[in-house]
Amino acid sequence: MAQRYVRIQSQAGQLHYGLLQPDRSVRVLDAPPWLKGQLTDVELPADSYTILAPCAPSKILAIGKNYAQHAAEMGSPPPQEPLLFIKPSTAVIASGASIFYPPQSQRVDYEGELAIVISERCVDCPIEQAQAKIWGYTIANDVTARDLQKRDGQWTRAKGFDSFCPLGPWIVRELSPGARLQTFLNDRKDPVQSASIDNMIFSPEQLVAYISQIMTLLPGDVILTGTPAGVGPLHIGDQVRIEIEGIGSLENSVTRRGTAQVSTDGSKSVANPH
Repeated sequence: MAQRYVRIQSQAGQLHYGLLQPDRSVRVLDAPPWLKGQLTDVELPADSYTILAPCAPSKILAIGKNYAQHAAEMGSPPPQEPLLFIKPSTAVIASGASIFYPPQSQRVDYEGELAIVISERCVDCPIEQAQAKIWGYTIANDVTARDLQKRDGQWTRAKGFDSFCPLGPWIVRELSPGARLQTFLNDRKDPVQSASIDNMIFSPEQLVAYISQIMTLLPGDVILTGTPAGVGPLHIGDQVRIEIEGIGSLENSVTRRGTAQVSTDGSKSVANPH
């Protein structure tokens, strides 16, 4: 099994990066792993921490219509260059946290995606060097208020609500180019999305090189690489699970916004006292 790098919060409220062990204990690192964090002598047992989103990016870059079949289902031809947008870091939540259905929308969709985590500062990176700028891989759900996306003409509001970027549950360093991404709803056995990640129009390396020619990528930044065909609506009470071979599964429930709120570290949902 590949090493699984996690970000956690101890019962004392301390934030740590670490290596998840087979017994679910965590060996703590002294810094984020992409900043050369080294293992310490501290090991936290499985019942002594809460798992958070695996990184706290300064920004989340995302790519639209990066699978030809998804572009077709959205009624447009495949793009000639990456279609780039940004999600706010405040949209990030952990696996197990709630996606909040906003009152402004009548149609909120799931979008299962492979996410890549940047290893070091990256500016004007040649594609030949792009792989070295990728520290690892995790899973994302690019939750989208589809009706607002169509109404607004640009995507900031539709993609930017709090909780609209579930991320996790951990990061792995390596991934098979042909790994399969699948999205499941509730207890259905058949996936609503299923595709090999090598069906992307623009590869992770191409995306890193392209974005770095526009803006500086920083260690721990995240790139969502696009969703395959099969996107569809979420409803209050739904459970959505996204699996990628070689990583694991990202699972979240859907809750009406106003009945709960996201903690500042994106770790979990709590009752809203207001």
